[in-house]
Amino acid sequence: MPEQPADRYPLDTATAYPVQEIAAAWERERPGTPVSSIGIVTPIWRLAKLLGDDRRRVLTRAGVDAATLDLLSVLRRSGPPYTLTTLELSRRSLITAGAISQRVARAEREGLVTRRPGEGRPRSVQVALTRSGHDLVEATVDQVLRREAELIDGLTSEQQGQLAELLRVLLQDVQRRLGDDRITHVGEE
Repeated sequence: MPEQPADRYPLDTATAYPVQEIAAAWERERPGTPVSSIGIVTPIWRLAKLLGDDRRRVLTRAGVDAATLDLLSVLRRSGPPYTLTTLELSRRSLITAGAISQRVARAEREGLVTRRPGEGRPRSVQVALTRSGHDLVEATVDQVLRREAELIDGLTSEQQGQLAELLRVLLQDVQRRLGDDRITHVGEE
C-alpha cells in the first residue's frame, strides 16, 4: 500500500464536513489525485442548488417565474422610460435573441410589457415595461433580495465583501479559461 500523504483534510468525526470527507476519501483511495477544487466547487454547486430552489419557492409564492422576473428586472434597471430593444435585452440578460423573443411574447400576453417597432433599424423591436410589469417587479424583487439577504446574514459585512470579491475573481478567471462569459441558470447550456 502506498504511503499516505499528510492529511490535508483531517477529520473530526464529531464535526465532519461532507466536503472534507469526500476530499479525504479521494486522497486515501487515489493518492496524488488533485482534490483542492473539491473544497470550493462542491460547496458552490450545493449553494447554487439550495439558493436556486429557495428562489423558485419565493417566485412561486409571488406568482412569477424566474425568466419573466429577469426580463422585467432588466427593463426596470434600465431606468425611465423602462424601454429597451430586444437586442439590448438579449445583451443585458446574457441569453439568445430567441430566448428573449419567447420571454417577451409570454410577458406581453400577461400584460407585463408592450412591444412596438423600433426606430431607425428595420426589424428592431422596442420592449417597454407596463404599469402592471413595473408593479410586479417592484414587489417581487424586494421579496427575492430580502430573502437572499437573510440567507447570507450568517456572514459579517466584511466576510460578505471578501466572498463577493473572491467569487468575482474566480468567475472572471473561469470564464476566461473556458472562453464563455454567458451566465445561465445552474445546469443549463
